[in-house]
Amino acid sequence: MFAAFCIFLSTVEYLIPKPFPFFRLGLANLPILISLIIFKPKDILLLIVLKIFGQGLITGTLFSYIFLFSAAGSFASGIVMIALILLLKSKISLVGVSIAGALASNIVQLLFAKLFIFGESVKYIAPPLLLMGLISASILGLMADKFINRSKWLEGRLVT
Repeated sequence: MFAAFCIFLSTVEYLIPKPFPFFRLGLANLPILISLIIFKPKDILLLIVLKIFGQGLITGTLFSYIFLFSAAGSFASGIVMIALILLLKSKISLVGVSIAGALASNIVQLLFAKLFIFGESVKYIAPPLLLMGLISASILGLMADKFINRSKWLEGRLVT
């Protein structure tokens, strides 16, 4: 169900016009954020894999360089978010986890862009990308927190 929600949100996001070609809102990460509170790390990683392949199929980028950038960013984000939840569970909100995940994803994607496409000129896209990632991650983190705190469906499903 969470994978289907990721793919649905990815489809919705694909239809939204982007201010910059490289910018994504990251809507498909909302189920990932919620899953951090419900699932075990291996299940979260499987969800990330399903999200990556689902996005690649929907956008027609499966196995392209865009797919590789997305996969690298998603795995970096997932690993950072899982680590933060495991290490700081009661000391960090999903907003903080979301921001850290977005930062990890953006940094890895910027490194890939520097190494494989843009070279040193990546420094010009880094500031707006990081700023938009911060804003988007903050909003998604707030949405995930609100969902978790208000959801009747989640009662009894939370991992402690």
